[in-house]
Amino acid sequence: MSDSLLKKGIGWRIGWNPKAVTYQGLIGGKDWALELTGAEFKDFCRLFKQLTETMEIMSKELMEAERIACEAESELLWLGVEGYPHAYSLRLILNQGRCCEGNWTEETVEELYQAVTIFTIL
Repeated sequence: MSDSLLKKGIGWRIGWNPKAVTYQGLIGGKDWALELTGAEFKDFCRLFKQLTETMEIMSKELMEAERIACEAESELLWLGVEGYPHAYSLRLILNQGRCCEGNWTEETVEELYQAVTIFTIL
């Protein structure tokens, strides 16, 4: 991808600027934003996809009223989801350097994931 890209919706935003020196990625929620290194951004997209796929698989195993919590981690960051397989929140913690934290509500996660898929195919 040669140009900057920013996607946003109600309660979420995600962006990529390949020309940035240190922080090429951007993620944010309703009242916060965080710049990510290229490696952090790639891990965020990969782990988010992994957790979404896990929740889809678990939807076949759980009763409708059952809630679940799953997490995935790399050396750079931790992601966790909690809720029902069809509606869950997402939480992020950076493991190194800035040690930041952010979260998205269950109302925003599906749209955010759709945007993340654009970044993973570019």
